[in-house]
Amino acid sequence: MTHVKLYDTTLRDGMQGQGMSLSAAEKVRVVRALDRLGIELVEAGFPSSNPKEAELFDLLADIELETATVCAFGMTRRRGLPAEEDAALRAVAASPVPIVTLVGKTWALHLAKVTRASQEENLAMIADSVGFCRAAAKRVIYDAEHFFDAWRDDSAYALECLRAAAEAGAENVTLCDTNGSSLPGQIAAATASVASELGVEIELGIHTHNDGECAVANSIAAVEAGARLVQGTMNGYGERCGNANLVSILPALQLKLGFDCVPPERLRLLTETAHFLDELTNRQPDPDQPYVGRNAFAHKGGMHAAGVATDARTFEHLDPELVGNAREMVISELSGRGSVAARAERAGIELDDATAARVVARLKEREHRGYHYEAADASFELLLRREAAKYEPLFRLESFRVITEKRADGKVETEATIKIWVDGRRYVRTAEGNGPVNALDRALRDAIGQLHPHLGDIDLVNYKVRILDEHHGTGAVTRVLLDSSEGAESWGTIGVSENIIEASWEALVESLEYAFQPRVRATRAGKEQVEDAGAVRSR
Repeated sequence: MTHVKLYDTTLRDGMQGQGMSLSAAEKVRVVRALDRLGIELVEAGFPSSNPKEAELFDLLADIELETATVCAFGMTRRRGLPAEEDAALRAVAASPVPIVTLVGKTWALHLAKVTRASQEENLAMIADSVGFCRAAAKRVIYDAEHFFDAWRDDSAYALECLRAAAEAGAENVTLCDTNGSSLPGQIAAATASVASELGVEIELGIHTHNDGECAVANSIAAVEAGARLVQGTMNGYGERCGNANLVSILPALQLKLGFDCVPPERLRLLTETAHFLDELTNRQPDPDQPYVGRNAFAHKGGMHAAGVATDARTFEHLDPELVGNAREMVISELSGRGSVAARAERAGIELDDATAARVVARLKEREHRGYHYEAADASFELLLRREAAKYEPLFRLESFRVITEKRADGKVETEATIKIWVDGRRYVRTAEGNGPVNALDRALRDAIGQLHPHLGDIDLVNYKVRILDEHHGTGAVTRVLLDSSEGAESWGTIGVSENIIEASWEALVESLEYAFQPRVRATRAGKEQVEDAGAVRSR
């Protein structure tokens, strides 16, 4: 099996994206996560660019890694300055890591407009810089910036730049599509020509940007044409439209093309790692991201769900467990009995054919009224339980009332009173809140808190309102979606009514009732997890 090295540039290229910033300690966590995933090369950045980068290299010097080798990044020496007198180059050569990556110019446009160096001087800058780092006992990767633009402009000179780096001791020359301007056919043709010209002794790499939405395809095309190192970022982070997304490149190379990139058991950490990076960088994980997104293996149409139930290969391009993801049967008016049965089995609820058919009919009727269960998995499970006679009500409502008062001084106060019955006892509670939903939530938890204290650990983390029939104005039907969490896991519930308070109450109650239900659930390891009535759901 042919080996392809993965080279992660998240800590440098990724941080150039809008709103991206990590502390030195957080960057160490990223390096550890990439090491667990099995990424072979991790670029930590430019050691002399700022105090944070210097701190990072100091921290990395004290940690042990299993699979990853940390690399430092730098540039070729400045024009008219000997390598040994270039402070930035000296800092890279003195960094406490074994590999340095140097970027240099290749395109005549940049030589004329940016560095203002002749072609001969640029070749000397490349050779001198690589040679200086090799003399400092560093392994060197050379990044040929704007290589493919240069190749189309003057392929002979572009090759000379690569030869200058290779002859000075670079172990790899990486071809960069820095502007993201190239298409897969152009990448493949240029990479194949370079491989033929330089021979097998010189390892080629590929570094692409996503300005033309081709970064992943371009990287794969380069590997098929002979590249054996792929640079990219996790989740495609990066400047402008981002860099090549290693999250998509890794499984494509390993599972589809048969290249050896990471140990197979580590590939199962891909989804977890991708989501960890999103959390750490304060970004919302893309539900539609290939391989690792929540919807990557989600099936909504009845025909699709039925096909997957028969043989997953009918509508899935690979087994989601190979990348640490899971199959999801999305419930909607398009769902059939197969989707409903699959969701019931996952929740440990037994359904016969008649009940499953009844659930489908009920589902379609409720979606016609405005319910939308794709984002309300908990509410759908409660629907399943009610139809299957597996539902245990948390309480019985007698009434609730909400009063909102706005005073002349501008202050707004909200008070809610609820009257409920729990285990034959009547509870009346009043609470204030910063709005009607908050006041109702406080009053309800006060009423049931002594009997079910664990429900106090559930937090409402999101509240979304949508008007379904705008032409009715303030009398329109309102849909409320609530996201609730008990820490590590979360679930969604829904309420629909012409009255926004009633819709909110329905979603609020279901968020707590869902956590109250007894359940038997299959874990990914194939074992059953049994939870008593009233236990918070573990998903």
